[in-house]
Amino acid sequence: MNKTNTLLGQLLEMVPRSRFNQLVKDYNTEKGEKGFTSWAHFVSMLFAQLSGQSGLRSIEDGINQQQSSLYHLGISRNVKRSTIAYANEKRNAALYEGLFYALLEQVPKGQSHGFRFKNPLYSIDATTIDLCLKLFPWADFRETKAGIKLSVKLDHRGKIPCFAVISNAREHESKEVEKIPLQSGDIVTFDRGYNNYKYFSKLCAKSIYFVTRLKENASYTIVSTNEKGSNKNILSDEVIILDGFYAQQDCPFYLRKIVSLDPKTEKVIEILTNQMTWAAATICDVYKDRWQIELFFKAIKQNLKIKRFYGTSRNAVFTQIWIALIAYLLFSILKLSTNAPRTFTCFSSVFPTVLFQRRSLRDWFTDTSHSLAYKSQAFGQLELI
Repeated sequence: MNKTNTLLGQLLEMVPRSRFNQLVKDYNTEKGEKGFTSWAHFVSMLFAQLSGQSGLRSIEDGINQQQSSLYHLGISRNVKRSTIAYANEKRNAALYEGLFYALLEQVPKGQSHGFRFKNPLYSIDATTIDLCLKLFPWADFRETKAGIKLSVKLDHRGKIPCFAVISNAREHESKEVEKIPLQSGDIVTFDRGYNNYKYFSKLCAKSIYFVTRLKENASYTIVSTNEKGSNKNILSDEVIILDGFYAQQDCPFYLRKIVSLDPKTEKVIEILTNQMTWAAATICDVYKDRWQIELFFKAIKQNLKIKRFYGTSRNAVFTQIWIALIAYLLFSILKLSTNAPRTFTCFSSVFPTVLFQRRSLRDWFTDTSHSLAYKSQAFGQLELI
């Protein structure tokens, strides 16, 4: 990695330029670019995400303050906020969606999800981003509200978002989940909002295992009872079949219902799955690991700009969200390739202060001595409230 380049420049070197240029041709995003190339647009928006800029003016001022570094970033002239606004509205956001999936191919392989089984483990969930109805009328959600929904498939091997769908917030999760690709042998876990018996049937037919929560009003017949084993938190383990008129037509397969007690909250959880052979405790641990996608949404909402937007058009919003996901992927690639203990929150809080330093990015990323020293000094001190 080029040590004479800035840290931001070295991070950009992780983006495959040949693939980026091919995507530019595929989506014809250079038409009418007026000197502001697709790459300059991408760099400007990525800078905005990583430095936490609040608006177009601050993006313009922040980048143009670094004249000596613009050439190494691939920007040939000063950036203007009006040009960024025009590009956000007119330049096809599909370019950055394609770049997101191109970057996925750069993620180091061989990561583990922490379980003994070798099947790929994924979790699926969605988060709603509230918008102002007057400013974003195309995203009308309710009479007085607007909003969009970001649905994500998270790979637990490395905690990587490996598929995403952006839709109107009025779309129900059970409809969006049909767009998320899965393969035979995959294990997917999701919450009760995705309960759809027809979808369950499709997963069973394709030998895809799911782990979710049982509906409170679900009607079923117990076919057989399994041994609970020695785990005291497993209250029951039964094979069932849905017996509601429509439920039986939609999903005629045998399913498994496991009742588990959470020792921390003392709440009873009814888990539904089509995996019949694993230990009940393993099934419960798989569902518990679904919390990783909640942590992912929390991380990007707190540290990236996906709740306040630099433009009001649909394309501008989609562009900003895809580049936010790209920023998270770049962090993940760096983390997995170095095995450094940095969290995304730690990275996001420190990186804006060193964006234009000229040192090895890998050396900086793996050097956590300063943050550890800060923690040791702060330990035991009173906090201001």
